[in-house]
Amino acid sequence: MRAPELSGDVWLNTGGRPLKLAELRGRIVLLDFWTSGCVNCLHVLDELRPLEAEFADVLVTVGVHSPKFLHEGEAAAIESAVRRYEVHHPVLNDPEMETWSQYAVKAWPTLVIVDPEGYVVHHAAGEGHGEALRQVIAELVKTHDAKGTLRRGGNLYVPAEEQRNEIRFPSKAVRTAEGRILVADTGHHSIVEFASDGETVVRRFGSGDRGSADGAFDRASFTEPAGILLLPNEVAEKVGYHAVVADTAGHLLRGIDLNIGKVSTVAGTSRQWRNGPDSGNALDVDLTSPWDVVWWAPAGGVVVAMAGNHTLSLFDPLTGQIRRFAGTTVEGLRDGPVDEAFFAQTSGFAATPEKLWLADAETSALRWIEPDGESFAVHTAVGVDLFSFGHSDGPAEDALLQHPLGVAVLDDDTIAIADTYNGAIRRYDPLTRVVSTIATGLAEPSGLLLHEGVLLAVESAGHRLVPVEMGAPTNVSGDAHAVRRPPTVLAPGELDFSVVFTPPPGEKLDDRYGPSTRLEIRASPPELLAEGSGVGTHLTRRIRLADGFTEGVLQVVAQAASCDNGAEHPVCRVTRQDWGVPVRVSGDGEGALQLVMAGAPSQ
Repeated sequence: MRAPELSGDVWLNTGGRPLKLAELRGRIVLLDFWTSGCVNCLHVLDELRPLEAEFADVLVTVGVHSPKFLHEGEAAAIESAVRRYEVHHPVLNDPEMETWSQYAVKAWPTLVIVDPEGYVVHHAAGEGHGEALRQVIAELVKTHDAKGTLRRGGNLYVPAEEQRNEIRFPSKAVRTAEGRILVADTGHHSIVEFASDGETVVRRFGSGDRGSADGAFDRASFTEPAGILLLPNEVAEKVGYHAVVADTAGHLLRGIDLNIGKVSTVAGTSRQWRNGPDSGNALDVDLTSPWDVVWWAPAGGVVVAMAGNHTLSLFDPLTGQIRRFAGTTVEGLRDGPVDEAFFAQTSGFAATPEKLWLADAETSALRWIEPDGESFAVHTAVGVDLFSFGHSDGPAEDALLQHPLGVAVLDDDTIAIADTYNGAIRRYDPLTRVVSTIATGLAEPSGLLLHEGVLLAVESAGHRLVPVEMGAPTNVSGDAHAVRRPPTVLAPGELDFSVVFTPPPGEKLDDRYGPSTRLEIRASPPELLAEGSGVGTHLTRRIRLADGFTEGVLQVVAQAASCDNGAEHPVCRVTRQDWGVPVRVSGDGEGALQLVMAGAPSQ
């Protein structure tokens, strides 16, 4: 397939100059379809960095930012995201999803490779494709070098001018026993300790370089840290550290001894979890983008928002063990027992002795967990599904948020919400079940802290802590919005469903220990699927849509294991992707649905 032209409204990292595919002819072009609020997209940015370095003279990476939320499509928001995540390649903002539709993309993130002659040769959805992409690119270099169609040299990246701030894109804050404030200075890869005024810097933990080095406060390093908690005194005395930091992009939990300034790794391996065990000795278990942490007595330890796979983990500092606490890895909104509930990029916590409040970013939801007999149960206060959002107050069942990242329990037991993409602070009253707005006009508030009777907002895109004026709440009656991703139109009744997975060059499916593939299909609402839901070992399946439904979402999780072909000690890997596919049922719809995990889509 000839690669369609790139179209959108704003180019970034090019000095404002739009790029055309014709001028990239002779280079290998890697299109990264992403959106700034998607944690899997952020994983891919890290996976691409070594590829961009290795193939710098032949590869042009272009980020195609196709926003999920309304706020993400705003020019200022994408400019901020490009700086926040240190994106060092051209980026096209595609707010109307034009380029997305031209390339038949169905999931964030999706990677498309265009060869030097302008043809689409590879398509991969999801994350974890780094090594496969390297092999595809290397093969293209070899082929087109021999044909004389490969052009080398030239860097199209033009960096934006940076402003210097004391803190850069901060995420969360916590108050110490001495009344000081610890802030996750995410953009500077460090933790800053402020005096009680929230302005005077006392000390900084972290060198400012991305990394995972342990040691003294000025030599240790973090990678985009976010959540912070302070352990109970009796626990801190036994384990030798006082604060636990969710070192998000480093896939680690770090401990900080506030007495001597020492930083240590307390959980994680620095490898991102893909498909292995998520329970055991904490230093032997892979984590995936831990976003926030909280001590919750009913659970008996540190609850970790494992945003990267939509689960919650429980870390016990005393035993050094970690285990799955809640969630299934399926992204969505489903209440019930913790081991059956669905979450969607949980990003903020606030605990009371009875309840654990949480912000689920991708479902724009406020939820809580509470003891239920010998286990725990999940409930939703505000939120609908993966695709509905807005800014609307009133009864909780009608209220709407937009990608909230933080929560706090106020003195009157109401819940403050950092409604990040609405630039607002909202309040939920658990007694009346009413939502109101208490502040607007903030630049992506990502965390909240009640400090000396004042509510402080961590204004991430404003690079500061700011007090929130707690005046009379207002009632906002904004419009309801839905994700603008075009739905897939399917015919009613039975249809053929398939996921394409082609091992990269030099690899084969790994069936040494059983089936090499796995496919799980669910639906929202569940009744949408009359037949074909559940888990199987084949990537093809016959499913049937139930009568009486005109729309819904198919929730799909696929994975495939592959290994080096013919090697004595092969390197093996698992590729995994989940999709939330909005569908519309119509008589003129397609009788088959194909998703591409890796390979070339059929035409």
